Amino acid sequence: MADLSINFAGIRSPNPFWLASAPPTNLGSMVERAFDAGWGGAVWKTIGAPAVNVSSRLASIDNGAMRLAGLNNIELISDRSVEVNLKEIYACKKKYPDNAVIVSLMVESNREAWHDIVKRTQDTGADGLELNFGCPHGMSERGMGSAMGQVPEYTCMVTEWVMEAAEIPVIVKLTPNVTDIIPPAMAAFRGGTNAISLINTINSLMGVDIDTFVPYPNVNGKAAHGGYCGPAVKPIALNMVAEIARNETINVPISGIGGISTWRDAVEFMLLGAGSVQVCTAVMHYGYRIVEDMIDGLNNYLDEKGFASVNDIIGLSVPRVVDWSDLDLNYKVVANVNEEKCVQCNLCYVACEDGAHQSFEFVESNGKRYPRVIEEECVGCNLCSLICPSPGAITMQRRDDGTSPETWRERTS
Repeated sequence: MADLSINFAGIRSPNPFWLASAPPTNLGSMVERAFDAGWGGAVWKTIGAPAVNVSSRLASIDNGAMRLAGLNNIELISDRSVEVNLKEIYACKKKYPDNAVIVSLMVESNREAWHDIVKRTQDTGADGLELNFGCPHGMSERGMGSAMGQVPEYTCMVTEWVMEAAEIPVIVKLTPNVTDIIPPAMAAFRGGTNAISLINTINSLMGVDIDTFVPYPNVNGKAAHGGYCGPAVKPIALNMVAEIARNETINVPISGIGGISTWRDAVEFMLLGAGSVQVCTAVMHYGYRIVEDMIDGLNNYLDEKGFASVNDIIGLSVPRVVDWSDLDLNYKVVANVNEEKCVQCNLCYVACEDGAHQSFEFVESNGKRYPRVIEEECVGCNLCSLICPSPGAITMQRRDDGTSPETWRERTS
């Protein structure tokens, strides 16, 4: 089998699967059970001045039969003292020397406070530190969390403070609640960080009970915005990871976070530049043992593709992510209907007629009425193939000659 071990910014781990800083890493006993299940590493739930949490804390949206397609939380950092957390971190690392133990930190914007928490934490034997510059609720209102990550000058300043005291690798965790991920990533890089992790949760309000008029989650008749995570945020996370990975100036490892539920999700993040991946919502949904399938799936994938190490796939897809102006304007695909697989639901016709480019007509075939693509009208948008409920009934087929690629940048230069 392929080698799954990684060396992420100097942090060694038996595999790239880490638990993200969240409820599944709240206690030493929880992290130890996770390591027993097979997780390569864990980022301890953020420690700092103990928070007071509210009840209730979670809300979700479903996608058909899929529960927790998106999860919102208003839980804050650890509600246990720094001393208790540090004692458990020390014990956990001593018991599991081969697993990666990274500690998430958040304190007030004060150089001495950061120096103190860094020194105390690294005395536990932890392998690395993760600076929580991304929490979008509760802590940001106190001048911490995303209040740090949304202002590049603050990101750089606090990172510099930490690097003055740190003797173990430092990872800066970025917030997605910005218009452009590059400025805060650049700021962390300028501050000297050893690595970057992203994304933290996205600002959200999950919905409203239309009978009581109270938004979710209900805290005695009121609600507050929270952090959004789960499978629904994966595309946003992939984009931000790729943006940093393809920026030649920001030359640090990336830990990918956001909607990772399967080994396939993990592979996508690694192909786009992530050297490790962090998981939270899927564990809250299904438990620690999902890592067994992740490890088996990744092993099988690497073997089938002929890769000797998981490190061989990191960043392979990055060169294929370009600006829109560098896409081939002459590349042409059109939809094609396979009558043998068509179930005659006519969704393709309706979707194209009302939501796309009116490229379908109906034809009679073997006494039945089938949709057919009007190729000269089809722009190859993919909508019909995406909404078709019958696998293989609609495929996209290439129609250009492939000999004369041209980009918008070339056409307008």
